[in-house]
Amino acid sequence: MQHQIVSRDEWLAARIGLLEEEKALTRRSDELARRRQELPWVRIDKEYQFETDGGRASLADLFSGRSQLLVYHFMFGPDYTAGCPSCSAIADGFDGFVVHLAQRDVTLSAVSRAPLAKLQAYKQRMGWTFPWASSVGSDFNFDFNVAFTEEQQREGTVDYNYQSGGHAMDTAPVPTPVARFAATCGTDAPTYSRDRPGLNAFVLEDGVVYHTYSTYARGVDGLWGAYQWLDRAPKGRNDTGLGFRRHDEYAKGG
Repeated sequence: MQHQIVSRDEWLAARIGLLEEEKALTRRSDELARRRQELPWVRIDKEYQFETDGGRASLADLFSGRSQLLVYHFMFGPDYTAGCPSCSAIADGFDGFVVHLAQRDVTLSAVSRAPLAKLQAYKQRMGWTFPWASSVGSDFNFDFNVAFTEEQQREGTVDYNYQSGGHAMDTAPVPTPVARFAATCGTDAPTYSRDRPGLNAFVLEDGVVYHTYSTYARGVDGLWGAYQWLDRAPKGRNDTGLGFRRHDEYAKGG
């Protein structure tokens, strides 16, 4: 992109013009946040079980004594050898703000389908401490549309991000970035694509768990702390090649 070189006064005029649009976006974002909070709730009667560092746990147990639960669906399928690099980049920020969420009666937990031992080993490698539960053997990820079966892939009935078969991970031939990310997780593209990223929100009232909100795909961009900084940098996200890597791979060129 070519940029004009202008005087400070000309720059200031352009910047003030952009400021009005930024303020409008902020007001619109505030409005959308209110509308999210006004969504109706769905009672969760199904009994889901998870494996956690503290042992077997129910969905209500994941709240850890608080009334609100945010679940980040981290792409780490049972056959992966490492977590998704993009999810890993997002999760790098979790430890920094999980304590602030807790002070506002919100628990943040990642959930993945990989066995707990794999999650624990990867968590140690990454140096993370946030809660991370395994839903192995549970329908949890499938019921909340972040995990899919081989049959769904074959039949083209994957329903992700509120649409069927419309996501880049479902196209053929397999997009190069998807194949590359799969390789970094020690698996092939179809296996890698059976797990997807997403966020689900829950509330616990009078001993009953309710589902309140879901978002997927680029809907989780707002959780990606680095993107918020890059969107304000002169060259933006500047994504090339694989984009983000696991933080311990940059120096190694992994």
